[in-house]
This record gives sequence, structure tokens and C-alpha cells, in this order.
Amino acid sequence: MQVLITGAAGFIGFHLALALKKRGDTVIGLDNFNAYYDPQLKRERAKILKTHGMEIVEADIRDQPLIEQLLQKKEISHFIHLAAQAGVRHSLIAPNDYVASNLQGFVSVLEACRKHPGIKFIFASSSSVYGLNEKIPFSTEDPTDRPTNFYGATKKANELIAHAYHHLYGLAVTGLRFFTVYGPWGRPDMAYYRFCEKICRGEPIQLFNQGNMARDFTYIDDIVRGIIAAIDLGAPCEIFNLGNHQPVPLLRLVEILEERLEKKAIRQFLPMQPGEVLTTYADIEKSQRLLGFHPRVSLEEGLAHFVEWFQRSLNHSTAAENR
Repeated sequence: MQVLITGAAGFIGFHLALALKKRGDTVIGLDNFNAYYDPQLKRERAKILKTHGMEIVEADIRDQPLIEQLLQKKEISHFIHLAAQAGVRHSLIAPNDYVASNLQGFVSVLEACRKHPGIKFIFASSSSVYGLNEKIPFSTEDPTDRPTNFYGATKKANELIAHAYHHLYGLAVTGLRFFTVYGPWGRPDMAYYRFCEKICRGEPIQLFNQGNMARDFTYIDDIVRGIIAAIDLGAPCEIFNLGNHQPVPLLRLVEILEERLEKKAIRQFLPMQPGEVLTTYADIEKSQRLLGFHPRVSLEEGLAHFVEWFQRSLNHSTAAENR
């Protein structure tokens, strides 16, 4: 396969690129290295991808002519669209960032792809589309018309726009609703990463809704296996949940980090934050049936891998500063 991955220097894109390359696919990455979190982490991921023989193009997904050139020149067969403005909290203060990337950028890449009708288009959606739904686990058959935040609203818009392009132009589209992805090389804005940093520094961690929340934490390797299965399926038009199907209380996450770090967290309990939900929980029956998706990694095992990577990275950074 000839695969183009947007957001290739991001957390999920990085791991997916390595896995596709390992199995023999040709992978071209695209990323704009924005400053939503430290771009240096993205540069380090990109450097690793380049050492594995992958080309990384630094560009914005709104540059439609450039993307069209890549599709034509590289004879792309699969377009994996992971680039997006992420984060629920940031959407409360900077909604225009989400308009630019998640709406304008999304239409830009679809417009490029529709001129190459043989391309399969697989894109990242989010568990955030389930919004105020109270029935759990969340099924892809459930209504998703009550978002709790603007980020979730843009992801739902992506699903609707992709469906329209399939209906109008016959473009093969697959949306993947990710549930709280974590692991080595992860995003520093995610709770598990921030908690790990603050516990190590002896700083308080903030637990909203007095810590009474649960998330369907899904390890990165399981997510990558699910994405690759969706790529290989090549469905005409589908939506899938990719989650661990096992929500874990936030306080249990903290306990596991304390055990792995051998250090107690200083807990700061706060009220519920706007835009958040109490629980995420993926119904993965459809993904099991059509993708053969069966998560293998428990939160205990996954966090052990993350903490090992985090401490190794911390030691490396400290040594570099002392040189």
C-alpha cells in the first residue's frame, strides 16, 4: 500500500506509521508541527520516522494544492487523516483553532481525495461525539446530536461531511471513534501524562468532579491494530468504536501511577469542569465482528510501559541538560 498519514508526527500517527512501515507498506507523513504542545516532542517522533526511511512533509492540511500533488506524485492508495486540533479544554478558549483544523482542514483533504476516487479515506473521530448520552456502553448506533463541547461537535461534523462526500462522490470513508488513547510517546496534555509529571515533581494533581469519573483507556498498540484492520477492510462507508470496552475510575488510574512511580500523589479535588462527561465506555461488538478488534492490553500493563518510557525520557533530558 501507498499510505499518506496526516498528523504523522502526532502520538497516534507516529505509532501507526512505524507499524505500517514494519509490515512493508510505503508511508509518507505530513504534519505542521504546531505548538498546541511542545513541538520538540513531535520533532523527536519525526526524526525516528525518518531514520526508518519515511518521508515527512512539513505542511498544513489546508494547503489543498500541495496535498493534491502528493496524492498524484506518490500514487497514494490510502489516506489516513489523523491531523486535528485536539483537546476538550482548549476548545473552551480557542474555538477558532478547531474551525481552522477540524472543519476547514477536513474539507480541504476531502476535496483533494475526491479527485482521486480510488483512494480509501480513513479518519480519526472521537468518543466525544457521544456527548450527553446516558446509555452505556456507547454504540455506533446511538444518536450523537448532543455534544458537550466544541471539539466533540467538530468531530461529529467530520462524520457528517465524510458521509456527504461518500454519497456525492463515492469516496470510501471510514471514521474511527477513539477512546482515551494512551501509551509511550503520548500527548503531554492528556491526564495520565500530566499526572505522571506532577507526581514526579511533587505537585498537586487536579481531579475534577472529586475524582468521580471513569474513562475507557485504550493502549496505543491496540488502537494501531484497529486502524490497520480498518485500512485492510476498506469499507465503503463505516463508523467504528476503538476502545478497551472497560472503563476505569480516574482514581484507579492515579493509584496505578503511584504504584509504578513508587510515590504518592498530592490530590486536589475540584468540581466538574464544563465540557466533560462522567464516563466513556465503548461498545465494540461491531469492531470485533468486522475488524477482528480485540484489545489485549490492560491499563496496568499499558501504564507500566508508559512509565518506563517516561522515566527513560526524563533521564535522557536531565543528562542532556547537564552536559
